[in-house]
This record gives sequence, structure tokens and C-alpha cells, in this order.
Amino acid sequence: MSFRKIFTQHIHEEKCHSLSFYQKNGGYEQARKSLHDWQPDDLIETVKAANLRGRGGAGFPTGVKWGFVPKNTDKPKYLAVNADESEPGTFKDRLIMEKNPHLLLEGIIISCKAVGIHHAYIYIRGEFVFAANRLQNAIDRAYSEGILGENCLGSDFTLDVTLHRGAGAYICGEETGMLSSLEGDRGQPKLKPPFPAVEGLFGCPTVVNNVETLANLPYILEIGAEAYGKIGPEKSPGPKLFCVSGHVEKPGVFELPMGISLRTLIDEHAGGVWKGRKLKAVIPGGSSAHVLRADECDVDMDIESLAAAGTMLGSAGVIVMDETTCMVDALLNIMRFYHHESCGQCTPCREGTGWLEKIAHRIAIGEGRMEDMDLVTEVCDRMVGKTICALADAAAFPAESIVNKFREDFVAAIENGGSPAWIKRHPASTGGAATHV
Repeated sequence: MSFRKIFTQHIHEEKCHSLSFYQKNGGYEQARKSLHDWQPDDLIETVKAANLRGRGGAGFPTGVKWGFVPKNTDKPKYLAVNADESEPGTFKDRLIMEKNPHLLLEGIIISCKAVGIHHAYIYIRGEFVFAANRLQNAIDRAYSEGILGENCLGSDFTLDVTLHRGAGAYICGEETGMLSSLEGDRGQPKLKPPFPAVEGLFGCPTVVNNVETLANLPYILEIGAEAYGKIGPEKSPGPKLFCVSGHVEKPGVFELPMGISLRTLIDEHAGGVWKGRKLKAVIPGGSSAHVLRADECDVDMDIESLAAAGTMLGSAGVIVMDETTCMVDALLNIMRFYHHESCGQCTPCREGTGWLEKIAHRIAIGEGRMEDMDLVTEVCDRMVGKTICALADAAAFPAESIVNKFREDFVAAIENGGSPAWIKRHPASTGGAATHV
């Protein structure tokens, strides 16, 4: 079938975020049908049949996740919407919340009807002030029109939606860290099992879904699971929002079928590498993904293809770097972020991210040693798979791949007294004058 945009079709039109605009274009019709005409189990089976994979990073099948929630329980069930979009290079959920907030709310209604949930929490990144205000306005309007609250859309279903602003912690993007924060505790991840579907928010069964994931639901009900499954590759179908930033002529969010070629995404949609320069490296799934060299970028942007290429789709935050980029500086920038954002709960992460930043820093300022490159790999080996959550992995994956794939940049920085950026700022320096991290 021909590809039709569902997230970004009207985002350049005036009042595209309003309820009247959304309803004029068929908004809430699928939510209405789900409340009046669908049985919960049928909704779950339809989403399973569509093979909607989570759009937050892990790519877990959404319908399967819903099926884990116990049907017979005396406890209330909750939906926690992960809108804490903090992965560097990622800005797709913000676009939905700012330009098409009612699409998210409609997806929430469908999800809650399917699982038997009567209270949904949207955990939004603290820095998203404009998005939070716009989303709260949409929620308030939905309540005033009988779309939310008691007797949603004229049905016997009750649903409350609460918007909760975070305080700017990357770790709260991890689902159990987010739940800890929602409960009023420090945003620290929890050991699993128990999984949130069994024991999540306030100790109750909880579904955690990403903003973009939920925004797919009205479209699935509209066109059917079979038609949805024909968009993109069979194993991870559907439309996808790709965020492209860095050294391109037209950075932005692009809605395309899952499985689009990375080369096509960069060259045709993002205008190609800027200033007529050559491509050097791409991080395809947000800063926590393994980096790709220019000669590895003939790959399709879907979960399986990128995994086969040794990296991941993640949040589809595509970061493009041109031939002038020093990968030592790129590594230092990324490691500084992860060291700062580690919650400190697990020793391999707390200490490992600090070590990686220190090593990258001393190489960048001209105090590096050749053995530092192997030390990075050794530190990464002591981090991956050894912590409660995946933040340690998120730091180790780019560190290991950047050092191994761009070793020449590190050798040059060690031999020449620092990275090009450091030498430019300190032309008379031969190293040793800077303060260590």
C-alpha cells in the first residue's frame, strides 16, 4: 500500500494541535469505536497481529507486553506513558506532543480500554515546558468535552489522565526509574523481576509505553492489522519518525516507512552531508548506539537490519558526523553526558562512566597514552550487562565502537598533543597544562 503520514500530515497547518482540528480530520473516531464496539482481548490481539514494536528503544512487541498484565486482579492497573525523551539526538516524541497531542491521547484511550486501565500517567521530560503546556491544554479540553473522565465518549468507561513533569534526569527514561520518580522516590531503576506488568507503579500492574508507540494505535485500528503489517519490513512494520541531526543540510524529523535506507534518509530527506563534505560516521539510534563508519551506512533503518550491522535502531536518533569530526572529541562529549547522568546506584556504571570520561579527556588534551585505547575496551567489558539498568551499556557501546572503528583519530591525538579542537584552543600547549576531570 502507498505510504500515508499519520504523525506529521498536518503539523505545518495553523491550530493543528487543537481539538477542533483533530476531530475535523477524523480524530477520536477509533477511540470511540474501541470503547463502544471492541472487546479488550480483540484489541490486544489486533495490536499483536499488527506487530507494533515499541518505539522507545527496546522494540518489544506492544501487544505482547499488554498481554503480560494479569486480567483478574484486585489491584488497580496503570498506564505510564514514557515521554521523558532524553536520549541525545532524539526529538520525535516532542513533535507529537507539541503538534499533535490529541493523537497521543487517543492512543492512550485505546491502550487503556484494551488492558482495563482507568488511570494513565504521562511522565514528560522537565525541559519540555512548551510541550507540557500544550499537552495539558489538550487534556483539559478532552475532559471538558467528555473525551476523558467518566463515561468517556459516551461509553461506560472511565479514564483519568495525569501529566507529571520530571526534573531533567536521563535515568528516568528507563521504565523502572520513571516509575520510582512517579512514586515520589529518587529516580533509580529497580531490579527485574518483578516486571512492571505484574508489579509496577505503586506496586500495581503497569503498562509502560512510549509516546510514538501509543500514537500508532488509532492508525492500526483505522486500516487494520494486515494493512499496517505491510508497511515496511515484516518483522518491524509501520510508519516511523526518524530524527536526523548533526552535519546535514536539512536536520529534522522525517516520517517514513520503517526500513528506509540510512543512505536515503541522509541524502534524499536530510539534504545530504552539509557544506559538500564527505560522511565520516553515523550514530543511527541515539547516542547509546554503536557508531557506524561511512562504509557501513548502506543499511536499512529497522530493528533487525541494524542489529545485524552490529548496532541498533533505538530511538531512531540519527547523528551524522562529517569528515572534519574528531572522534576523540565526539567520544568525550558523549562520555561527559553519561557520567553526569548515571544515578550512581551500580558501581560498574558509576565508576565506569567516570573512567571513560577521564580517559577520553586526557587523550583530548594531549596527555593520552597508546594503552588508553585498550583501557577503554577493558572498562567497557566490565560495564556491559553488569548493572541493574542499561545506562552502563548505553555508555559502553559508543565508547567501544568509536575507539575500535576510529583508532587513527586517537593515535593522532596521542602523538600530536591532543585533539584538533584542543590544539586550536591552546596552540602553544604541548599537553599537561589542563586540569583533569
